[in-house]
Amino acid sequence: MNVPEELLYTEDHEWVRVENDIAVVGITDYAQGELGDIVFIEMPDPGEQTTQSEPCASIEAVKAVSDLYAPVSGEVTEINEDLVDDPQQVNTDPYSGGWILKIKIADTSELEDLMSAEEYQNMIS
Repeated sequence: MNVPEELLYTEDHEWVRVENDIAVVGITDYAQGELGDIVFIEMPDPGEQTTQSEPCASIEAVKAVSDLYAPVSGEVTEINEDLVDDPQQVNTDPYSGGWILKIKIADTSELEDLMSAEEYQNMIS
């Protein structure tokens, strides 16, 4: 199971890569494995607001439909347009090409609520 050290994680299996005041968000390798082949991702429009721990997108897979929960509050600045035509990138490359959206972080103290790679690894073990 791939759990990159440099990322932060949520209990709902999202990962966050912080780039200045932007949170790049996706689902973990563990989550994509549990969901199976991803066939569609319903994403918010840029400019929409997110609230930490509230649903902000929906991931449809062969096995199930699952919500993506915002790891931080803020404004959606960008969505991964490549996933519209090729949502399976989340399965094949969850931490790079399979990122789902970017959020301008409204309150950086919310990052303290996220887990380190080690904490996340312990949770899924």
